[in-house]
Amino acid sequence: MNTPRPLTLDVNHAEHTLCVAPDTPLLYILRNDLACNGPKYGCGLGQCGACTVLVDGLAARACVLPVKALLGRAVTTLEGLGTPQRPDPVQQAFIDEQAAQCGYCLNGMIMTAKALLADNPAPSEDEIREALRFNLCRCGTHVEIVRAVQRAALLQRRNEAGAQP
Repeated sequence: MNTPRPLTLDVNHAEHTLCVAPDTPLLYILRNDLACNGPKYGCGLGQCGACTVLVDGLAARACVLPVKALLGRAVTTLEGLGTPQRPDPVQQAFIDEQAAQCGYCLNGMIMTAKALLADNPAPSEDEIREALRFNLCRCGTHVEIVRAVQRAALLQRRNEAGAQP
């Protein structure tokens, strides 16, 4: 039964009650109803990574996640990481390293990097490449992206060290 009904989602630290069909892919709700345009529609099969979001801190593909699977879970999109005035360390690192060309893959790269750094605050280059292996980039900015994740790890460690007494 996929009849629209009110569902409450926690997206970017705010609750949103929407009348939607429970099997609707999260990506459609994010982009069409909540104006979260960070996640992109790429392949629609969960294979390219352009639609990546964090669900309870773990990277997940929004194009294949039905909203009914997200009830009671926290969803974070690119928009929920930081602000233009105060970007998240991962976002800042991607800016600093100029790790973009067309930018279509960046949402997935940044969100996957954020999940990686939450689990492993000091990943090796091989661990970074392994974590990003299922995020497709056709522009060839892989070197800059890896450097950006390395810089993000350093920025996060510095921020955490400075925040402690």
